[in-house]
Amino acid sequence: MEKSELIQNILRTLPHNPGVYQYYDAEGTIIYVGKAKNLKNRVSSYFNKDQHENGKTQVLVKKIADIKFIIVDTEIDALLLENNLIKKYQPRYNVLLKDDKTYPWICIKKEPFPRVFTTRIVVKDGSTYFGPYASIRVMNMVLDLIKQLYKLRNCNLKLEEKSISSEKFKVCLEYHIGNCKAPCIGKETEKEYDQTIFEIKEIIKGNINTIASHLKILLQQHIEKMEFENAQIIKEKIDLLDKFQSKSTVVSPTINNVDVFSIVTDEKTGYVNFLKVINGAIIQGHTIELKKKLDESDEELLTLAIAELRERFNSNSKEIIVPFLIDTEFPNIEFTIPQRGDKKHLLELSERNVEYYKREKIKQESLVDPERHTNRILEQMKKDLHLSEEPRHIECFDNSNFQGTYPVAAMTVFKDAKPSKKDYRHFNIKTVEGPDDFASMEEVIYRRYKRVLDENQPMPQLIVVDGGKGQLSSALESLDKLGLRGKVGIIGIAKKLEEIYFPDDSIPMYLDKRSETLKIIQQIRDEAHRFGITHHRSKRDKGTLKTELTEIKGISILTAQKLLSHFKSVKNIKEAQESELAEVVGNSKAKTIFVHYHNPDIIP
Repeated sequence: MEKSELIQNILRTLPHNPGVYQYYDAEGTIIYVGKAKNLKNRVSSYFNKDQHENGKTQVLVKKIADIKFIIVDTEIDALLLENNLIKKYQPRYNVLLKDDKTYPWICIKKEPFPRVFTTRIVVKDGSTYFGPYASIRVMNMVLDLIKQLYKLRNCNLKLEEKSISSEKFKVCLEYHIGNCKAPCIGKETEKEYDQTIFEIKEIIKGNINTIASHLKILLQQHIEKMEFENAQIIKEKIDLLDKFQSKSTVVSPTINNVDVFSIVTDEKTGYVNFLKVINGAIIQGHTIELKKKLDESDEELLTLAIAELRERFNSNSKEIIVPFLIDTEFPNIEFTIPQRGDKKHLLELSERNVEYYKREKIKQESLVDPERHTNRILEQMKKDLHLSEEPRHIECFDNSNFQGTYPVAAMTVFKDAKPSKKDYRHFNIKTVEGPDDFASMEEVIYRRYKRVLDENQPMPQLIVVDGGKGQLSSALESLDKLGLRGKVGIIGIAKKLEEIYFPDDSIPMYLDKRSETLKIIQQIRDEAHRFGITHHRSKRDKGTLKTELTEIKGISILTAQKLLSHFKSVKNIKEAQESELAEVVGNSKAKTIFVHYHNPDIIP
């Protein structure tokens, strides 16, 4: 790939330090920001290839007119700086953090006798902020607990010592109704109020056990001093804390101050779930979307999300539970990939949350914009199945027979990832004798696509064969005869382990059980099986009519059908009394049928 003289000079002088690089286009606009352990190696890798696997990367490299970089001390510094620059400039080719909501915080104001309130704006004035809270319900539950436990002021008076001592203020209604202890007139000291604020901070952090232990000591002291009224107030606070803690999702009391992250991705988006665990209880949970721009790996997306979410939620935990190791080193932090136990259950809970979030987003997308939803699924199928085009028209084949008799086949059709039932077809096997699935498949595939060619019908982009290597090979024999091999995608799906087989490849592919591609293939395969079984039973029932009931002299197919419609089975007809048969087909035919089954020797 040709490089301008400016780019060549920059590449030659790049340092081997960790840092952040910024790509600019000809107009001077930042189009990409990246981090690197080694700036020289990472940036040079973009220009050392004639072709990149990802087409968007190829386009990006062609647009680079200038490169700037910032050297930092460590890789984690580079990650955090990269994250901030992406949020600031939102470059066209970077992962897009999709999260346009402004979440609320709990603020403890920096002032004498601090107020506690909610806000969506963080001001750097020395106040303490907790959050942000993705769930308003959880935040309100915390605030309700604080309000029930403590009597805090909610006025905006400047309660300076001079103003209080000079009796500048008068008590308000909040004091009279018992919601405030009136620090404005000196009825509560700043030291007592600060102890309350300390306890509130511990509760918000999730350290409820610490406060409960402190209150139990106070309770015992009041009891020993026979201060039963004060003891009752403390006991009510302890009960409130216990009730609040019971509403939290308790995992294990042995797990303290841990972050949990999990990720699922599709063609265009990564979804990352975050859970914050304090003293065995989940106190925060949040899921974000990351829009891919250059086919970023799961590791790249997860690393970016960890840096973003820990910064956003002010996490200081020293342990992070993840589904796989990431290459970036976070100083003084231990990454855990649990294999069993409570931590494994935590990770599974996070994975269930992120899967649910993804499903809900897809469901909403399918309702709001069904065409976009369909296009996304088809694009994913094209990639997963290595097709040359999106499989907008899929045909699936399945064989059915009963101990080698009444062999039939069924073809189901999906268009734009949905069943097209008017295009379903049945096939009676004509040239194969006995139970030979391979030969039956070869016959059906040949007949179907010979007709498609003769009648100039549209060819599907994908053929699905129910079966493994044998059925797929048989189908390919027919495509070879018709000159269609390589012109249409074809796969086989084996039922037992849901293996996907491709032409000329004996090793099957296993799709993720949660994959939308696999679900579509399973759905069309199951439809073919159902449709084929229905036709096979119908044909078999007609055969049974002809070979059993219609063998009775004087009993026509029409009479046999009337009997079966009423008695539901030949067995019930055999066991019916002559009078019961007569009610359906008349006395004469009833006598003939009854004698046939019960006294065959007297039939002339």
